[in-house]
Amino acid sequence: MEIKRLHVGKRLSEVAIHNGTVYLAGQIAEETSLDIKGQTREVLGHVDRLLAESGSDKTCILSCQIYIADMADFEGMNEEYDAWVPSGHTPPRATVEAKLANPEVLVEIVIVAAQR
Repeated sequence: MEIKRLHVGKRLSEVAIHNGTVYLAGQIAEETSLDIKGQTREVLGHVDRLLAESGSDKTCILSCQIYIADMADFEGMNEEYDAWVPSGHTPPRATVEAKLANPEVLVEIVIVAAQR
């Protein structure tokens, strides 16, 4: 049973791959001065990059969990998400309002995907 980890840090790995399944750590924006649309766009870019590096892509997403700091930003986040997710490949998804670790972070997205 092999587990491959990518971008391993002291506290977490950005990616774990096991048995053809890719698990991403919660992805957040680095540029926290952006509004919800900008942060969501940046986070989805991180997801795309990490999935590609892991031999997957957004058409292979099995599960998506979105944590949003303020549900008032729900529609703005959804605008970016809807433009990003491929038609016919929308994964099971949950969106919850949560107090995130950094108050400047507006959205955090956790992804589980299959490898291609």
